[in-house]
Formats: sequence, structure tokens, C-alpha cells
Amino acid sequence: MSIPVAVLLGFAGWTLITLLATVGIYRWSRILTGRAKISEFPADVPHGEEWYRRAIRAHANCVENLPVYGAIVVAMIATGVHSSTLDILAVVFLIARVLQTIVHIAFKQTNLVTSIRFGFFFLQLICMFAMGAIVAINAV
Repeated sequence: MSIPVAVLLGFAGWTLITLLATVGIYRWSRILTGRAKISEFPADVPHGEEWYRRAIRAHANCVENLPVYGAIVVAMIATGVHSSTLDILAVVFLIARVLQTIVHIAFKQTNLVTSIRFGFFFLQLICMFAMGAIVAINAV
């Protein structure tokens, strides 16, 4: 298995962990202890503590970016392009993804914290653009 594919699996796993360890625990702990009904978590109405709302957004951000990274990896596999640069970019991408999620959930969103979070997101964008360009250039 190539490193970019392993990173894709890691990203999918991180997305699930983010969901289960935050939103899942928050909701099910309230449901199972009788503090909330299963129907009390509408998707279109803000509810819950601030960290919980950030966790929902952090999970949604993972879900939004997973198919983009996945498409790059599929293109890489389909074209047979491999390089150590792709491997490094993939690992940097996953590290930045994990750090962005942690910063998003764990810290109150001040200007500094939001800037740090955005920095991790921007690093992911750079990695994906670079990976896509490498695949496109080498596939021709």
C-alpha cells in the first residue's frame, strides 16, 4: 500500500474518530442518561455546548475534504504516478488535518487560535494542490 493510500485510510479513520469521540459521546451520553431524547439533535438548529458545536463543524470539515483528497489519490493510482514528494505531501497533509481538527475542537476560537487553525487548513490546501499538480504533470 502506498503512503498516499495509507493516508487516505488514516484520514477516513480520523473522520470517524472525530465523529465518535466528540459528537457521538456527547449525544449518546445524554440520550442514555435520560438528559435528552434521540430527537433533540436537529441538524439545522444550533444546540449544545460551544466545544460540541465546534466538533460538529470540525467533523463536517473532515467530511468535506475527504473526497477531494480521495479524488487525488484515485487519480494517482489510475495514472500510476508515484514519488517520494507525493509521500511527503500526503503525510504533511494528514498531520495538518489532525492538528486543525484538534485546534478547532479543543480551544476557544480567539483570533490567534482561528489563525493557527486556518494555517493548518491552508497547509492542507497547498499539499492537495501540489499533489494534484504532480499527478497531472506526470500523467501526461
